[in-house]
Amino acid sequence: MNRKIGIGAAAAVAVVAAVGLWAPWKGRSAPSEVESLPIDRGAIVSRISASGTVSARTTVLVGSQVSGRIQEIHVDFNSPVTKGQLLARIDPRVFDAQVEQARANVAAARAQIAKAKAQATEASRDLDRKTRLDERRLIASVDLDSARARADVAQAEVQAAQSALVQANANLRQAELNVAYTAIVSPIDGVVISRDVDVGQTVAASLQTPTLFTLAEDLRKMQVHTNVAESDVAKVAAGNPASFTVDAYPGRTFEGIIREVRNAAQTTQNVVTYDAVIDVENPDLALKPGMTASVSFVLDARDDVLRLPNAALRFRPAGRTAPPPKPGERTIWLEGPEGPRPASVRTGITDGTFTEILGGAAEGDRAVVDARGPGRPSGPRIRMGGRGM
Repeated sequence: MNRKIGIGAAAAVAVVAAVGLWAPWKGRSAPSEVESLPIDRGAIVSRISASGTVSARTTVLVGSQVSGRIQEIHVDFNSPVTKGQLLARIDPRVFDAQVEQARANVAAARAQIAKAKAQATEASRDLDRKTRLDERRLIASVDLDSARARADVAQAEVQAAQSALVQANANLRQAELNVAYTAIVSPIDGVVISRDVDVGQTVAASLQTPTLFTLAEDLRKMQVHTNVAESDVAKVAAGNPASFTVDAYPGRTFEGIIREVRNAAQTTQNVVTYDAVIDVENPDLALKPGMTASVSFVLDARDDVLRLPNAALRFRPAGRTAPPPKPGERTIWLEGPEGPRPASVRTGITDGTFTEILGGAAEGDRAVVDARGPGRPSGPRIRMGGRGM
C-alpha cells in the first residue's frame, strides 16, 4: 500500500513538472535557425539572354553562270579584293568556238536575206509583166494569180530571212556573253571568306548557280543574328542596346545595337524564336564570321535602388501561413525576434539575382532566404520548409 502511494506521488510530481515546462511555450513556435540576407541599395540591370551567330553585314556568294573547267584562280582565303577584280577563269575555248559559230550563222543569215530579196525582186517584176499582159487579155487569169502568189511568198521569205538574222545576232550576243561569264569577277570591295573550287575542277551551272567564292564586304562592321524566344520578343526593339561574349575572348564583352527584330518566326522542335539582328563594330577584326555569341539584351537599368535577394521571394516557412498579398504585391518573410514574420512588398525590375523593392520593406531589414532549425510548435526539431527530423 505504501509502495502504491509512493508511485502515485512520483507520477503527480512528474505531471506538475511537465505542465510547468510546457506552459511557457504554449501558443508560440520553438525558435528556428534562419539564414537571412540584408535588403540594401545597389544597381539592377534587367536582361534577357539569347544565343546567336556572328556574320558580316554584307555577304555575297559569287557563282558561275556557265559550266566548264576552272582554268585559273587568282585569290585565296582572306584575300582582299576590289570590285571588278578577276577572281578565277573558266576555260573559254568551248565558248570561243560557240562565238565563231554564231558569227558564221549571222553571216549566213545576211546572205539568206540577200537571196530572198533578189527572189522577191524577180517575183515582183514577173507580177508587173503579167499584170500588163492581163490588161491586154493576152494571158489567162490563172497565170496572173500564180505570179501574184509567188511575189507574196518572196516577200514573206525576205521577212523570214530578216527574222533569222535577228535571231542569229541574238545567239551571237549570248555566245559573247558566255565568254565574258568565264571570267569570274568580284562584285564588291571586300575580302574572300571562303573558296570552294580548285584549278581543274569542273563546275556545272545547268540546274543552279554553283558557289565558287564567299565574299564579305567589310569585316570591320559585323552583325549578330540571335534567336529570341517568343515569350521575350515583345521586350526587345530596334535601337535597344545589347552585349554579347564569344568563346574566343571569354573575358571580353562586345557592345552593339539592335537593328531590327524580324517578323518571320523560326520553329525548332516546337520552340518558336525570332531573329533579332544586332549591329556591332569590329575595328580590330577580333570577331570572325561564324562565331557563336552569348547575347544579353538590356531591358532596363536602374542605379541606387532598394533591392531584395531573389531567394527571399521563393522562401516559405513550413507550417506558417501569411495573409494573401494585394494585387501587384508579393509576400516575403523578414527576420524578427520571434522568428520570421510576413511582409507584403511591391516589386520592380529584376536581374535574376536581385529584385527592386518599391515599398513594404526598408533598407537594413533582413529577408529570410532559408531555415536550418526547428520550425513547429513544441515538437521535434525540424528544418523550415522540410520534413521532421
